[in-house]
Amino acid sequence: QVQLVESGGGLVQPGGSLRLSCAASGSIFSVNTMGWYRQAPGKQRELVARITRSGSTNYADSVKGRFTISRDNAKNTLYLQMNSLKPEDTAVYYCNAVVMGRPRYGWGQGTQVTVSS
Repeated sequence: QVQLVESGGGLVQPGGSLRLSCAASGSIFSVNTMGWYRQAPGKQRELVARITRSGSTNYADSVKGRFTISRDNAKNTLYLQMNSLKPEDTAVYYCNAVVMGRPRYGWGQGTQVTVSS
């Protein structure tokens, strides 16, 4: 059974930092490129960062230089370090396996990130 459990969100002021975590089933984590998506109110869900099994990364232009994706294959855990946060980063953040740029599995509950003064 596929399980994706996101955590680490919260309320932060502009310029602040947060670190998100995603605990994934070992069966999906070990064989897949993993990614972080986000969905802001009234907008479509978008892929903001992804990382291959070997550690190669790719970022959306909107977060490049501010966000860092990483993974711990031994712990089946995905991370997203978010620095220099902006109000436009406010969204629910989700993790998923990524295949050809698309999510492979159903969604977890996500974790809310709110950037506001």
